[in-house]
Amino acid sequence: MDTHEPVQITAEGQTLVVTLDRPKANAIDVITSRALYAAFDRLRSDPRLRVGILTAAGDRFFSAGWDLKAAAAGEGIEADHGPGGFAGITEFLDIGKPVIAAVNGLAFGGGFELALAADLVVAAEHAEFALTEVTLGLVADAGGLLRLPARLPRPIAVECLLTGRRLTATEAARWGLVNRVVPAAELMPAARELAGAICASAPLAVAAVLEILRETEATSVRTGYSIQRSDALPAYRAMLDSQDAREGARAFADRRKPQWQGR
Repeated sequence: MDTHEPVQITAEGQTLVVTLDRPKANAIDVITSRALYAAFDRLRSDPRLRVGILTAAGDRFFSAGWDLKAAAAGEGIEADHGPGGFAGITEFLDIGKPVIAAVNGLAFGGGFELALAADLVVAAEHAEFALTEVTLGLVADAGGLLRLPARLPRPIAVECLLTGRRLTATEAARWGLVNRVVPAAELMPAARELAGAICASAPLAVAAVLEILRETEATSVRTGYSIQRSDALPAYRAMLDSQDAREGARAFADRRKPQWQGR
């Protein structure tokens, strides 16, 4: 019996490193989707954790997306991938903590959708991105059709969706899909550096930023202000009334580093 776990989890201080590990292409089936959801549900619920890094084993594939071998063996196209949807986080909208995708290779189909579900992306120089679903008679319905047009100029997004063409890491960065492109050996150090910068910020403020973005980024500025001024944003309200908000001002005045308490 194969006892290899498809998802490896390591806590590094305040950072949870989640590694997709399914040789050879890190393809995703139902079991893997549910394991990814469990990992990020741990990130959400553990107050000691501040940020997650999602990467993959090997140096060729971040993820080839949906496991077509599992599909051929009977796993249906509408199989229940769990509460986070396909790949565990494409529909997990309330993690409340940042997720950094460290893309170590090819991110195709659902693998690209997995990267799009992250808040920040660091990519190895040889990484490539493509929504290949149309070449298989499918569509990118695990977030690709929703997220890519919101982040790219529409003609570029439509071309990617209709042809499955590849974006290099450099081109993805030029379009704003990737925060940093680094040599492969520097991928995880760069992701950890970014995680460390987030951990240096106030945790309630980070949660408030993610909440406000989630609730307002599809609205007008006028509507966004209305949402901010309502009672619909509990993380934002908690931040405004927090000890950390007062600590930040005191630390600035005292010319010292703030000591965040998360309350």
